[in-house]
Amino acid sequence: MNLVISVAAFGVALLAAANAQAFSQIEPTEGQSDSKEGILVVPLPPLPSADADANRPAPQIGDDSPSDTDPERTDDGESPLPPAEEPESGGDLKSKPSSADAKTVLAVPLATEIAYGDDGLPAPVRDLRAKLIAIARAGEIEKLRPYIEAGEDGTVLSFGDVGGDPIEFLKQTSGDGEGLEILAILQEILQAGHVRVEPGADNEIYVWPYFTQVAIDSLSKSQLVELFELVTAGDYEAMKEFGAYNFYRVGISPDGRLSFFVAGD
Repeated sequence: MNLVISVAAFGVALLAAANAQAFSQIEPTEGQSDSKEGILVVPLPPLPSADADANRPAPQIGDDSPSDTDPERTDDGESPLPPAEEPESGGDLKSKPSSADAKTVLAVPLATEIAYGDDGLPAPVRDLRAKLIAIARAGEIEKLRPYIEAGEDGTVLSFGDVGGDPIEFLKQTSGDGEGLEILAILQEILQAGHVRVEPGADNEIYVWPYFTQVAIDSLSKSQLVELFELVTAGDYEAMKEFGAYNFYRVGISPDGRLSFFVAGD
């Protein structure tokens, strides 16, 4: 009995040794398509080289911008529509104003014909102008009273409240306190060039000086000389910053009424 078991065990050992020798004869075939003893060998994909990894750009943290080859996608996986182009000049949409357009633009002149003296003045306007100049030369400010009308549509002497007697107001605004300086200004204003504003309209009026109706920063040299008869060079620089003439002006209606003698704009 023991002999039979020993023989059987010896046979099993011989069979295991034979199988081990058969497996040891199979050569390694990594990366080849050959097969041995019925075993199929599948080639592995090549590993990336170190140079390729070195040349590949490193990912940027937080950079979720699309690549050059892949179109941008929405959350639903759809490609967005291209942005609408603004129409050219003449289209339905208006272009945004440039910085140059944002700059303050001076008003277009209301009148282009400049006249001097009595030229072009109707008789009532010409007569009142002559009377006002005579009063100013005489230095008699009280004689202005008959020509200064009161009421809502009366003569404008200030954009604020005159506060009582108009002659007293003129004296207070005059540097000398007696109204002589304001009379000198009135005379100089009426001797400057004038313009006819809103001709033919209900609010037609003749205005001195003409600087009130032109772009203050486009005056010629000769016009600047005329302006400096009324104001200083420093006043002129301030006017350019303001954007308009803002010293005294006189307005006379076609029927010969003193509409305003006021400073400002």
